[in-house]
Amino acid sequence: MKTLLPQHGISRTLTRVCDWTVIACGWWLIALSVMTCVEMLGRKVFSFSLQGIDEIGSYTYGIVGAFGFAYTLITRSHTRVDFLLSRFSVGTRALLNMLAMVSLAALAVLCLWRGYNVVVESIELQSTAATPLATPMWIPQSIWLGGYLMFALVAAWAAFDALRLFVRRRTGELNERFGPQTLEEEIEAETEVQIKSPAQAPAEHAAANVANATGVAS
Repeated sequence: MKTLLPQHGISRTLTRVCDWTVIACGWWLIALSVMTCVEMLGRKVFSFSLQGIDEIGSYTYGIVGAFGFAYTLITRSHTRVDFLLSRFSVGTRALLNMLAMVSLAALAVLCLWRGYNVVVESIELQSTAATPLATPMWIPQSIWLGGYLMFALVAAWAAFDALRLFVRRRTGELNERFGPQTLEEEIEAETEVQIKSPAQAPAEHAAANVANATGVAS
């Protein structure tokens, strides 16, 4: 599966950290699902309740969503409205793809800044949730802010790389890496199966025929 970032140096580190956080979020969602089932059975059958599952769930969705932004960007899974993009020239597409990355990075930095202000305000006011758990709000908000930090780092590095390619006039590579996914790439991303191009199929078929003929001759 193609990724947005080149596979070297800082890009590899960001991708690895993002993969770890996504796996951790996935396991936590499984654990939350189990706790929710226990909560439902407990209320209906055994007349007991695990206090705060709904509250923890609300924090979880916010945190998972924040970390998911970075992973979605790296895997080029964000929705792109591209019905006009293919009608432009290669240079124009490169300019638009570069501007898209720069705009997304600016949005990510804005989200990080606003999220930081929220956490600082919660710490200063010593805010707690109006729930039985009375959770200090800075705790889930700090983890949530970590997701936006990851998103901002990935988006800023991607924007820098796109700008670098544009300045060096490497428009083909820019469009390939930062443009919308093709149909084959979307299928590959969903199935994790390498889609063979039409040019590859005849060559592989001919190679298979040669191998079979060699086996028969021997």
